[in-house]
Amino acid sequence: MPDDALNLGLLLFIPYRAIEDRVFDELAAAGFDDISRAQGRVFQRIGPNGSRLTELARQSGVTKQTAGFLVDQLEAAGYVTRVPDPSDGRARLVVIAPRGAAAVARSVGVVADVEREWTAHLGAERAESLRELLTDLRAATDHYA
Repeated sequence: MPDDALNLGLLLFIPYRAIEDRVFDELAAAGFDDISRAQGRVFQRIGPNGSRLTELARQSGVTKQTAGFLVDQLEAAGYVTRVPDPSDGRARLVVIAPRGAAAVARSVGVVADVEREWTAHLGAERAESLRELLTDLRAATDHYA
């Protein structure tokens, strides 16, 4: 690797940051301007049937206290609610509220737009190869999947 070449981590992070910037800019323009990146990183890990706070903290790489603080903020802004966990009456699940679902729908459209742009830039075959390579890499690195 040449001395001036970026490492793989940076080469992965830079496009992620670009797509994250687009999503947050579009969300703000659509009226979802009260969600921070830290909140978004916890929010995007909420499962379709809800998630326990401990799981959100683990997947987000933050303490349970930090995750709780961020979820409190998301709840106050109407993005999530807490409900009893049907599998354990003592536990609570964080679930996406209607305002959160509207933000998700908006962000899904933005991500699709960016992926179309990237595919146009790379070409369909190279974009599909990139997706396959990154999917393989995820299998080796994502302990939460």
